[in-house]
Amino acid sequence: MNREEILEAQEKSLAHLRSVYREDAETVIADARYGFISGLIKETLKKPAVERRTISDSIDKVLVNRGLGLFIFLAILFGVFQLTFTVSEPLMGWIDDGFGWLADEAATISPEWLGSFIGDGVFGGVGSVLMFVPPIFLLFLALAFLEDCGYLARAAFVMDRLMHRIGLHGRSFIPLVLGFGCNVPAIMATRTIENPKDRLTTILIIPFMSCGARLPIYILFAGAFFTAYRGLVVFSMYAIGVILAVIMALVLRKTLLKGPSGHFVMELPPYRLPTLTGIIMHTWERGREFLLRAGTIIFAVVVFVWLLDYTGALEPIGKAIAPIFSPLGFGQWQAAVALIFGVLAKEVVVGTFGTLFAGAEGLGDLGDVVGAELAWTPLIAFAFMAFCLIYVPCVAAIAIMRRETNSWRWPAFTAGYTIFLGWIVAMLIYQIGRLFTG
Repeated sequence: MNREEILEAQEKSLAHLRSVYREDAETVIADARYGFISGLIKETLKKPAVERRTISDSIDKVLVNRGLGLFIFLAILFGVFQLTFTVSEPLMGWIDDGFGWLADEAATISPEWLGSFIGDGVFGGVGSVLMFVPPIFLLFLALAFLEDCGYLARAAFVMDRLMHRIGLHGRSFIPLVLGFGCNVPAIMATRTIENPKDRLTTILIIPFMSCGARLPIYILFAGAFFTAYRGLVVFSMYAIGVILAVIMALVLRKTLLKGPSGHFVMELPPYRLPTLTGIIMHTWERGREFLLRAGTIIFAVVVFVWLLDYTGALEPIGKAIAPIFSPLGFGQWQAAVALIFGVLAKEVVVGTFGTLFAGAEGLGDLGDVVGAELAWTPLIAFAFMAFCLIYVPCVAAIAIMRRETNSWRWPAFTAGYTIFLGWIVAMLIYQIGRLFTG
């Protein structure tokens, strides 16, 4: 970079800090420096009981408590999911009704194939994905608030002890949390991990973090099959992902990636009331990726799905693959097709169902339509969500893995073992669940 480019980048960074924190860069950097020192002290120094505590110390005594800290973190995440669904439900209904009306109007367009393309392909496919914009943006909004107020750094402190037990350290927690937004920047964020084996292990388990692209799948089927407990069901998907990440980290660090984990001193920034500008900015930075994907990749894929379905080529492809998923409970060709195209982008699973069942009438929302058309039960829907959580990451995540590891070996390994693990977990959920449900 030349001098002008460096100065321009500097000014952009300074402007970003001022807009988010409403303070000059020197103050923000000083806060970060003292936050680092505070984290170092908490890691190495035991304070005497008689020492006067600040308000921040009093809050930290609860939030980073060795016994309560983890449960508080889980309770906060569960509360975020419940709030997200409660607030976004009417907004999703308005968007769904709007696209439904547009699809009905488009169906009257002549010639028939054009009406089907616009109604079923565009409004039915893309619209079924865009209706999940409110909960996704609300989730990102909540995460931005937790990050800007200083709590996520405390969560990393709480998780550091667990990370050490599975062969990693607290620095791995930050990319994993970023994975709840999108796995691609989360994988890129592992560059801050100095230990090569720690970094590679973190890259390989990030795909278990439920990214925003998977959220539409969870909301669709949790809302249709688990209305009274949808928040708990979606939370369980995130929990399953974290549990599998922990298990795989243990396995990898004891087999393919043996070695000691690195050391990490966590920066504990001061608690601060987040600014509205900062929260909106961070929410938009994460959410716009979903909108861009809906306008490009998802649009292109659902149009391609509509074309194959309209010409009759899609059903034979799905029927050839569907038997693989029969032991998992969702051995229908429509489900197989949705999973195939879901490799391109996880939101496309919903978009594919939206395209395939756009012509169904009198069956209510898309989740209810899928359940009625395919005769799914809540158990099958739960197994399907679990498989979508675990199986091969999207092509963008695979590509960034290739770039970050400088090899096709690890992306191929990840694709293979996640498909196998997803099949095993979903099969166990369905087969064991049948023993109790009959």
